[in-house]
Amino acid sequence: MDKQQYQVGDRVEKLCLVCGEERGHIVALLNSRGLISRVNCPKCGTRSTFKRADEVSGKSKTGSGEGIPYEWTRLYRKGQIILHPTFGQGEVTALIEPLKMDVLFADRVRRLGHGREAELK
Repeated sequence: MDKQQYQVGDRVEKLCLVCGEERGHIVALLNSRGLISRVNCPKCGTRSTFKRADEVSGKSKTGSGEGIPYEWTRLYRKGQIILHPTFGQGEVTALIEPLKMDVLFADRVRRLGHGREAELK
């Protein structure tokens, strides 16, 4: 089956957790691989992350081994997929200062530390 290519402004079906209904959402952000990252609910205006249909049906991406375990001593790059023990799978969206990064998780963007090993020496 071919993967459908989406663009910002396209509509996709998603369960809105705020409204409690499945409805068409508007694509707001694509990641570096061209996959949908964030969508907006047209009814309540909530911006949320978008998961592929296999993830929504209960199959977790973390079980598939995609991404690397998060360690605050390791250096990361933009676009890298990490597995955090508390927040789950996320994508590094920005490197902030030398030792901080923004990571997009299912619930929101979180700022995490990285590359801290240099400080310990």
